[in-house]
Amino acid sequence: MVTGPKLEIKNLSMRYHTLNGETEAVSDFSLKVDEGEFISIVGPSGCGKSTILSLIAGLLKPSSGSIYLDGIEITKPTGHIGYMFQEDDLFEWRTIQQNTMLGLEIQHADSPEQRKRLDDMLFKYGLDNFKNYYPRQLSGGMRQKVALIRTLALAPELLLLDEPFSALDYQTRLAVADEIGTILKQEQKTTILVTHDISDEICIS
Repeated sequence: MVTGPKLEIKNLSMRYHTLNGETEAVSDFSLKVDEGEFISIVGPSGCGKSTILSLIAGLLKPSSGSIYLDGIEITKPTGHIGYMFQEDDLFEWRTIQQNTMLGLEIQHADSPEQRKRLDDMLFKYGLDNFKNYYPRQLSGGMRQKVALIRTLALAPELLLLDEPFSALDYQTRLAVADEIGTILKQEQKTTILVTHDISDEICIS
């Protein structure tokens, strides 16, 4: 039984090498996140926030340092981590219900039980009447809720949110951040949010 933090980052650094030299995106970054905890990383654009998430997700290999999920070092992408990007990346030719099932289909985990669970989530979070709609028929805020449900469908141990409200106008962003914050509390997911706007953190936490 794991008794330490859910996620532990030790002395993480990331340097990019280009023709113009070396750029340090992350320097000696350490962090511990407990089970069920919500953590926000707030900072201006270009300060390395998204790089940190990509490193946690195993999409990038750090220049130095290490990352552990439940005591196991992350060296490559894993199904235990869900990543919600800035854009919702919904497929316009698939219905809302079909979009939420995409990850399950890719992982060959589609089943009647999983379909029932997704239907329950769509109902619970106010999207049941829209499950046969297409993304273009939904507002930006509703599309982000669909993207979150699609990510949660895989039951990740850790959820990463990369500026998920940046494409929305200010009023919509505040409302959607509050809604998504409620969803995350109800689902009891360990979550890391990166944002450049502290109001996102205030609304969602």
